[in-house]
Amino acid sequence: MALRNIVTEGDPILRKVCRPVGEVSPRIQMILDDMVETMRDANGVGLAAPQVGIMRRMFVAEPTPERVFCFVDPEIVSMEGEQESEEGCLSVPGMAGTVIRPEKIRIRGLDRYGKMQDYKFEGFDAIVMCHEFDHLEGVLYIDKADDVHELSEEPEEE
Repeated sequence: MALRNIVTEGDPILRKVCRPVGEVSPRIQMILDDMVETMRDANGVGLAAPQVGIMRRMFVAEPTPERVFCFVDPEIVSMEGEQESEEGCLSVPGMAGTVIRPEKIRIRGLDRYGKMQDYKFEGFDAIVMCHEFDHLEGVLYIDKADDVHELSEEPEEE
C-alpha cells in the first residue's frame, strides 16, 4: 500500500463528475487499499477517488474505527429525514461548516471484491456516506454548508 496525495480545493478535478469503474480489478483493489491508508494517515473518516486525483466513482469510509466500507459505482437508493452536521473535509483543510444531510440512507454498490452490497445507514454513518458520494458528483460540502469557518474560530452567532 502507498500514501497518495490529497487534492485540495481549487483543483478543478474536485468539481468534475466521476466516471463509472465498471469492473473491480486488482488495480482498483490496490487503489482502494491506498485510499484507506491515506484516509487513516490524514485522520479522516472518508476519502473519495477524486480526492486522490482519480476520476472514478469509488470511495472508502471508516465512520468508526475498524469499520471500513469500500464502495465502487455506488448509488444512493433512498433518503429520509433530515439532520444537521458539522463537517470538514480533507480537501478543504482547516475549515468546517454546517450541512443538512438525510437522517437515513440506503446505498448500494460493489465492494472491493466486486460483489454487490446494499446497506442502510443512519446518523453519522449516513452523513459520511453522503459526503463521500457528493465528491463523485463534483460537489464539496462547502457548496451546501452554512457558516463555513476556520476550525480555530468559533461559528458566528446569528
